Amino acid sequence: MDALSATTVELDLAAVPLRTVNALLQGREVEGQETLPVDTPVTLTNPRGAHAVAVGMDTPRQVTVAGHVGYYAAGMNQRADVVIEGNAGVGVAENMMSGSVLVKGNASQSAGATAHGGLLVVEGDAAARCGISMKGVDIVVGGSIGHMSAFMAQAGRLVVRGDAGEALGDSIYEARIYVRGSVASLGADCVAKEMRPEHLEELATLLKAAGFEDDDPASYTRYGSARTLYHFHVDNAAAY
Repeated sequence: MDALSATTVELDLAAVPLRTVNALLQGREVEGQETLPVDTPVTLTNPRGAHAVAVGMDTPRQVTVAGHVGYYAAGMNQRADVVIEGNAGVGVAENMMSGSVLVKGNASQSAGATAHGGLLVVEGDAAARCGISMKGVDIVVGGSIGHMSAFMAQAGRLVVRGDAGEALGDSIYEARIYVRGSVASLGADCVAKEMRPEHLEELATLLKAAGFEDDDPASYTRYGSARTLYHFHVDNAAAY
């Protein structure tokens, strides 16, 4: 463990086992290692695409990952603020409850899947199934997203500054989607909706929180549920 400054600690993933690093970030005691104070920012170096980096944190800790990460980075996050200075593999910020995750590169499939809260920002593109089954998280993507994004999204907001792939919002419930670019196609029960003043205000707040405050909210289209599939009806059988 090396001190970068009086307020920052470096953990080198090339030298310290990932299980040990995650245990320290979670505030657990590890034999032979100094416990990390909650208010001490941490930088993880040499991630080299490792899976499950910085998972399971439940304290308001600041963590910077200096490079690319593999699957499920920052999963199950609560209250921590994580910055990934590279690309992220499948399932970044999966099942996040609160806090924030910023991916400075691109994200692979299922970014923010099943997440209940917090803010996930992907400055680049996100692949297929971004926000699948999201349950309250806010996701802002600086680029475009792949197909089947927001599939079965139940709550939360998904903002896309670029384009969306096929079957956007398939079987969506009460989540709201804002897209500035084109949409290849909408999924079952997902429709374009009016941008009322409260939605313009909501979108402006989200864009500002994500660092894209120069965008004009009026240039986005809102999408949401038509609410025709909430209850099974035989006439809609083909759509389920």
